[in-house]
Amino acid sequence: MELARMTWEEVACLPPDCVALLPVGAVEQHGPVLPLGTDAAIASHLARAAATRGNRVLLPTLAVGVSHEHRQFPGTLSVPPDQVRDLAISLGRSLAAHDVRRLVFVNGHGSNAAPLAEAALRLREESAYAFVFNWWQSIPETIAALFPSGDAHGGAVEASAMLVIDPESVRTGRMAHASADRGARVPWGEFVEGVQVAFDAAEFSDLGNVGDPSLADAETGKTILREAAECLDRFCSWLAAQRDDVLRPPSSRR
Repeated sequence: MELARMTWEEVACLPPDCVALLPVGAVEQHGPVLPLGTDAAIASHLARAAATRGNRVLLPTLAVGVSHEHRQFPGTLSVPPDQVRDLAISLGRSLAAHDVRRLVFVNGHGSNAAPLAEAALRLREESAYAFVFNWWQSIPETIAALFPSGDAHGGAVEASAMLVIDPESVRTGRMAHASADRGARVPWGEFVEGVQVAFDAAEFSDLGNVGDPSLADAETGKTILREAAECLDRFCSWLAAQRDDVLRPPSSRR
């Protein structure tokens, strides 16, 4: 069910165990191969897949997130972390006011994770039971097995997913160019004695990708998306099955 396509009377009839899914992405550079909206596209795809099962409702995607680390590349849009946090809190409160109290932030971008986690914590203190699903963290073993050399941003993992979701948006003719960039061979960030000393993509990637998108293929993308969607589905089922008193933080239990 899509919230924006429902009437208010239909929303009023949603059961108490209904789970709302809010995709959160970013509009930021993803190197020369992938579109700016990659993170939002993947988050929306996974949330939509989960919303087709059980008593679940899909919220409109928050397409812009915290992307300051990509600001040097044209087209990147960014808002401060506290604005993402506050908007997420406001949306959770709006849902809770109408007794939709179970909410999953389906996150597609790493820098959104901290403000969304803060929003979820605040909402749980107010008896709106919100949690953050960072999709890449749901399947670390799968990603590591598929790409043992590592991948971080605009590389093979996201390119594989986008070859399934929106293949026409993937600039396959630029893959060799991206593969030759220094960003294809380094992890995210630079570290000295365990201390991160470089933070922006432009500091360690000329083209913006941190990973090699030329290693991507659609079959791998289907595996990644299927397994992440299954994890999200299982989490939503768990969330729907929990009693309110179990989901409340201990300090607010009655």
